[in-house]
Amino acid sequence: MNFIDLFAGAGGLSEGFYQAGFEPICHIEMMKEACETLTTRAFYYYLKKNGNDLSIYKKHLQEKIDKATFESQIPQDVKDSVICQTMSDETLPDIFETIEKRMTSLNQSKVDVIIGGPPCQAYSIVGRSRTDMSKDPRNHLYLLYLEFLERFSPSIFVFENVQGILTAGGGKFFKDLKKRCKLLNYRVENRILKAEDYGVLQKRRREIIIGIRTESCLKPEDFPFPKPDAEKYKDFTVHDLLTGLPALKPGGKNNTYCRGNISKYLKETKIRQPGDVLTWHQTRPIRAFDQQIYKFVIEYTQKNHRTPDYTEIPPDLQTHKNKTSFLDRFKVVQANAHACQTMVAHISKDGHYYIYPDPEQLRSLSVREAARIQSFPDNFYFEGHRTSAFVQIGNAVPPLLACAVANSIKVYLEEKAKLEPHFFLTAPAASISLSSASGK
Repeated sequence: MNFIDLFAGAGGLSEGFYQAGFEPICHIEMMKEACETLTTRAFYYYLKKNGNDLSIYKKHLQEKIDKATFESQIPQDVKDSVICQTMSDETLPDIFETIEKRMTSLNQSKVDVIIGGPPCQAYSIVGRSRTDMSKDPRNHLYLLYLEFLERFSPSIFVFENVQGILTAGGGKFFKDLKKRCKLLNYRVENRILKAEDYGVLQKRRREIIIGIRTESCLKPEDFPFPKPDAEKYKDFTVHDLLTGLPALKPGGKNNTYCRGNISKYLKETKIRQPGDVLTWHQTRPIRAFDQQIYKFVIEYTQKNHRTPDYTEIPPDLQTHKNKTSFLDRFKVVQANAHACQTMVAHISKDGHYYIYPDPEQLRSLSVREAARIQSFPDNFYFEGHRTSAFVQIGNAVPPLLACAVANSIKVYLEEKAKLEPHFFLTAPAASISLSSASGK
């Protein structure tokens, strides 16, 4: 089964579909570093699929070869799977043509699944509380997603976003999304999925919207949302996630695993596998003044089992004038917690919300630790500089959550193919186009 990934980012959602056995037609993303990450990951799966030696991939991760030498080893077909372009009304015709040429080269006559989620800042409840997002053009990026549904008529689609998409614009955007999907012959259901129910040791809520192309009447319970499996992971803590990584100081780097057994959690989730090369275990520098705050916050959290409010920090360490809101601006990632705080892209700006739980290290999370919290496997490499890597990680869908969704969809499609073979035939274009329906 194949898929197209829209607004792909670094490929967290794609990673889950890769792991479930889906093959990508293409990934579409505008961020240059994220596209390089997608290409590198596509090459990794190309090597695995064809039984090739992973040594060239590992040499790149170990920085034993320069980037140009590594890129020269990537087949053009793999490079073509990543379309690095901003999606807009102006660029869609060229993007569609590129995808159709690629489908021809892959001998693919249909698209099974379209996945993706437009940037969520315009729908974020936190973002709306800070800034008036009512005129933000990103509010309408879902319309571009719908253009792909109209053009390629996938059997099923997965639209992923924050919970705020349901209420953004007073609910009008979500209502319009459902209406347009109906015009395209898709039945739509949505669920809020908790990442920690699927092995991600992080408190993260994502709105998953699944649409199925059908003429029959589906019951809501028939939609292939993954069943929670919280019981399987209930005994694991963040400590199990962080084990095996060497201690660091602020601004430090150490890409050599600690000796010893790999934790059961890392084995079961395959976040760490035999032969992995450790990369990106690197932290940002921290000012001496902030290290004093970190020390107080870590020790306070260990003693009181909660993070102190900003007003509880010693007065001589308080520099912010705002002492009435966002009082949890310094927060420890608690090692004994079943799920830590949500990983967001703001970690690229500072690590105050992600303090490592050791008063001897006085630092924020390394890039690799942040990636593990998002459930990226250790063999997943992020291209670009440290700030870019943090952005890619914070904006991603946790691969373990994505894999649960992908596996559920895979089972659904396999059963559907047995009962209704015609279900996989390319559907005719909708009788009412999106443009005419929107009154453009």
